[in-house]
Amino acid sequence: MNTKTDFIGDMVAEDFRTAAIFKKHGIDFCCKGGRTIEDACSNKMLNPEDVYADLGSLPDSSDSVIDFNSWPLDLLADYIEKTHHRYVEEKTAVLQAFLDKLCRVHGGRHPELFEVMSLFNESAQDLSAHMKKEELILFPFVRNMMKAKISGTPVPHPVFGTVENPVAMMQHEHTVEGDRFRKIAEITNEYLPPADACNTYKVAFATLQDFENDLHKHIHLENNILFPKAIRLEKELNTPS
Repeated sequence: MNTKTDFIGDMVAEDFRTAAIFKKHGIDFCCKGGRTIEDACSNKMLNPEDVYADLGSLPDSSDSVIDFNSWPLDLLADYIEKTHHRYVEEKTAVLQAFLDKLCRVHGGRHPELFEVMSLFNESAQDLSAHMKKEELILFPFVRNMMKAKISGTPVPHPVFGTVENPVAMMQHEHTVEGDRFRKIAEITNEYLPPADACNTYKVAFATLQDFENDLHKHIHLENNILFPKAIRLEKELNTPS
């Protein structure tokens, strides 16, 4: 890993432990992973040497970290669907109930809760449609490409022309979600409950933060590993031998 020239997303793909360091410095490693540390720090008025120092402090061994970068693409697609898509589906209803209750009970003193609920409801609707497009269109094509590679047979020509087209759409939608959750984090003071918060308030904010953290990993696995490898695999399959 060359921390001065590699893209942030590639560093996280190689060692997911680096994600916590980028998050500590407020650097987006999922939606905006295609930048160097210098570029990211320049945009945020950060000292890149502080980031390099934290990265350099990581222990050499990363045996406990799952190496998603080495996984076959069909296995990675299955993992994303069964782990992150299911997480979104399960937690969405829980958070909507929490936020509805918070607005009813605390909305008078904390009107910002209504904006948080509105933003999260928009996210829930958009993520549901986004995941269906992946599950019904993009991921099946990725699996078909893997089958074609293993069997040595031609890959069926997709209706969307090239995998780069749905990938571009998914990446755009990821950026929208990243921006939306940055706004939620800003409104909630980085998910810090106010002094008069009840237990439900505290649990709701903690769950919201967990939701954002899971979404960051979800987007990272797609933007920085699955999507670029799917594009490369399609080109490989379409290159005459």
